[in-house]
Amino acid sequence: MAILNSTPEDIDFIFELYRLASEYQRKNGYNMWKDFERELIETEINEKRLWKVVEDGEIACIFSIFYNDPLLWGKDDNEFSIYIHRIATNPKFKGRGMTNLIIDWAKAHAKETGRKFIRMDTWADNKNLADYYVKCGFNIAGYKQLDKEAKGLPKHYSTLSLVLFEIVV
Repeated sequence: MAILNSTPEDIDFIFELYRLASEYQRKNGYNMWKDFERELIETEINEKRLWKVVEDGEIACIFSIFYNDPLLWGKDDNEFSIYIHRIATNPKFKGRGMTNLIIDWAKAHAKETGRKFIRMDTWADNKNLADYYVKCGFNIAGYKQLDKEAKGLPKHYSTLSLVLFEIVV
């Protein structure tokens, strides 16, 4: 497996993975991702922040990274962190440890870029996913209640309670 930057040629498949992830969320009674703006995905690709895990020429998983996240982390946001967002796994590759692979990659990337923390978030009411992230090595760093508008964030963040996670590298 290799972790590579996503390219503009990947956009249609990226949106398919987001659609499949939203379908999974709906079927299991979780909060759902809303549709993402194409411009957001194009920007992340152009800024080399949207990554793909590739195995045998197929995209197995995608994820985004940020180098700051003041809208979610507030005063705890800092330049020493990598923030992982929107992990979406190709159903053909579920159960193959994509999250742990991403965490290992993020640890190496953090060291290469002089960062000390890997951070992520999920909905506070998704106990299964929160427990999974703890099992993957994250510590719960706190909780955040977002206001109705969640200005500057994708639509799915509106009026949510989040649990924030962190790994010290």
